[in-house]
Amino acid sequence: MPWLQIRIEITPEQSDQYEDILLAAGCAAVTFEDSKDQPIFEPDLGTTPLWSNTTLTGLFDANHDLEVTLAFIRQAHEQLFADKPMPVIKAEILEDKDWERAWMDNYHPMQFGKRLWVCPSWREAPDPEAVNLMLDPGLAFGTGTHPTTALCLGWLDGEALETKTVVDFGCGSGILGIAALLLGARHVTAIDIDPQALQATRDNLQRNNLSADRLEAWLPEQAPAVQADYVVANILAGPLIALAETISGHVKPGGRLALSGLLSDQADGIVETYSQWFELDTVVQQEDWIRVTGTRRAS
Repeated sequence: MPWLQIRIEITPEQSDQYEDILLAAGCAAVTFEDSKDQPIFEPDLGTTPLWSNTTLTGLFDANHDLEVTLAFIRQAHEQLFADKPMPVIKAEILEDKDWERAWMDNYHPMQFGKRLWVCPSWREAPDPEAVNLMLDPGLAFGTGTHPTTALCLGWLDGEALETKTVVDFGCGSGILGIAALLLGARHVTAIDIDPQALQATRDNLQRNNLSADRLEAWLPEQAPAVQADYVVANILAGPLIALAETISGHVKPGGRLALSGLLSDQADGIVETYSQWFELDTVVQQEDWIRVTGTRRAS
């Protein structure tokens, strides 16, 4: 069905109040986005920062009374921000479009390395003889389209994973851990802070006809203190540094580690942190993103 979209240019300090205003006005969904192309590369742990120039977008049923809604917003602004000018407000009707279907139609099979393909579960694999990972990310992060995921998948494809154990730290959709299993790994321990990610991982494991006992999915506080032959962590620089001792502790002596989710200018901090435990390889870059890999020293 069509939607009425209202976009309001606000400051971060107004975000909570304006979100409440739109929801009180009958908004079905609220999103925040950067209105001046200002990047936020790395939030602090436990924070959700906004841009200094933020656009708040509210979606309403197309039959919603726009004039009544605008009057409600103006009245609320005067009550909450009497000393600040009224922000710019734009309204438009969005076409009737199946947004989920549009995304699905544009998500195509992708090859990583020599053997591995990641294929949307609703499409046929282009090479039935290849190692084909059938993926439906659901609500979790990780489709292979982002350079950091691609860097990790390419690395896994080039490693000798047969009969090895793997920890997928920050598993998201499970794409990396399941790829490792399809490439020959014996068992994967998947860890993520988001219960939806753990469920998506289990669903994708089943979608690829893999036995449930080959992958265990855990919240961090419940995860066993396993040491694996391989550990892959595609998260962000802040958590990678803050959790360096935990992540490194999952790699057995002589085991291999891959870290990504990193911008090129974050390499030095990661290398300095992890070189305490690992002999690190040359950093690999794709676009503005990098992958750091290494081998755990015996002591």
